[in-house]
Amino acid sequence: MTGFAIFNIEIKKPEEYKEYVSRVKPIAEKYGGEYIVRGGENEIVEGTWTYPRTVIIKFPTYEKALEWYNSDEYQPVKQIRLDNSISNAIIIKGA
Repeated sequence: MTGFAIFNIEIKKPEEYKEYVSRVKPIAEKYGGEYIVRGGENEIVEGTWTYPRTVIIKFPTYEKALEWYNSDEYQPVKQIRLDNSISNAIIIKGA
């Protein structure tokens, strides 16, 4: 079953965050990740959506998504995101 990593992000330090953007994609791709959404125009149609940026990465399996998120190579890159933004994140099984 497909897995998705979904992030809702507010970037606090745009210049520093650029390093995260440049480093994260090759690591996600190593685990079969494909970016489906990376920002983009949107309109909240129900409820609240906390932050203005949404990122969705599709992985071949739920397990691969978790493996990527918990991988040794992603941890220092993840810290760049955490240091320069506020976010909500979920890894979820898809159809």
